[in-house]
Amino acid sequence: MEGMKGGLVRLRALMDDLTPSERKIGAYILDHPQETVQSSVAQLSERSGGSPAAIIRLCKSLGVTGFQELKLKIAGDLQTGEQYQYTEIRPQDSMESIIQHVSANNIQSVKDTVHILDPRLVEQAVDVLHRANRIFFYGVGASNLIALDAHYKFMRINRTSFSFADPHMQISSATTLREDDAVVCISYSGETSNVISCLKHAREGGAATISITKWGSNTLSSLADVPLMITSTESDIRSGATSSRIAQLNVIDILYLAIASRDYNQSVEYLEKSRQAILEHK
Repeated sequence: MEGMKGGLVRLRALMDDLTPSERKIGAYILDHPQETVQSSVAQLSERSGGSPAAIIRLCKSLGVTGFQELKLKIAGDLQTGEQYQYTEIRPQDSMESIIQHVSANNIQSVKDTVHILDPRLVEQAVDVLHRANRIFFYGVGASNLIALDAHYKFMRINRTSFSFADPHMQISSATTLREDDAVVCISYSGETSNVISCLKHAREGGAATISITKWGSNTLSSLADVPLMITSTESDIRSGATSSRIAQLNVIDILYLAIASRDYNQSVEYLEKSRQAILEHK
């Protein structure tokens, strides 16, 4: 049943990128998910005011094979009660309200990402990172914090990794990469020019490339060998990349722990050495 979920998640994440005709249908589906599950293409067309052709295009945009698969995914969402609407901050919110809303948004971003994160692509990413001689993590702004966190984690299990805060150093390092290297490029929008440049330079040198972006079509994921996607459906202005950051960190933790699991005994040994060294200098 796990694979038959995430229809509403995908739709919410993609609404701003849809054509006007697809968005009209998408809005109806989000407002009337139960009716959608019980509808045919012709019935949804009549109820939403969109054409049957637009419904088929919407299914393609959502990455499903057709309307029947979309209905199955929405039915899975309804069965588990996962119709959460992300909440934005409001003027003069109480502290209790802020605590509840921020925490709920962060939790939901992880849950939503689980529904769209392809296990096969995660496995491919872990294979790439496991055989890499060096791993470079690239990100700008808030995504650079994710890159630094990844570098720290992988360094602790003795995986040669790098992360640079300076965008120029990122690009300079990307031009030196070889076939036995790997890069992880992080950008929620998938359109950060500096990160895209890093990935392109890395590919030119023969390095394997992994991207972590929002779900849907974007430049970075289209160029990466292994595109990993998250979702949080948040306002870029008011939320300030909060819940998306949690979802990105969660993906990094998945990759890190999967690598550690493959070399479990060695990883535990390195982590213990690191812990002891830190304790000695407190």
